[in-house]
Amino acid sequence: MSVGDKVIAAARGWLGTPYVHQANVRGAGCDCLGLIRGIWTEIYGAEPEPVPPYTADWSEPQRDEVLWRAAARNLLEKPLDAEAVGDLVLFRMRDGTVAKHLGIQSTLGSECRFIHAYMRHGVVESPLSGPWLRRIVARFSFPDEVF
Repeated sequence: MSVGDKVIAAARGWLGTPYVHQANVRGAGCDCLGLIRGIWTEIYGAEPEPVPPYTADWSEPQRDEVLWRAAARNLLEKPLDAEAVGDLVLFRMRDGTVAKHLGIQSTLGSECRFIHAYMRHGVVESPLSGPWLRRIVARFSFPDEVF
């Protein structure tokens, strides 16, 4: 089984988990980062680095791309057009703000989808439609093994 397939299998196990800010417990609650942390732990074991407490604004006042830098330290950044199942996608929700939403691409093609923890919805699999596609600012793959 490829790493991408492992990521998708793990992510689908989180579907239906309620949205809870800063949490990462499958079935009990998570936010978008908690979903990624939970998937990482299921595949690799221990998390690659400690996650400090964070606010919902994700360093917007400081304009600091904290989430992007953390993803770049622990995952493999790739071109935006090199999409694959199991990729982590990073979204900038509004122009001029920091990138602060994460998801996992679950399917490819004209009906592509992604899995993410979405406020007021929990962990869901959503169409990766035009409005979402336009917000992707970075794409990462999970490593074959922890480095």
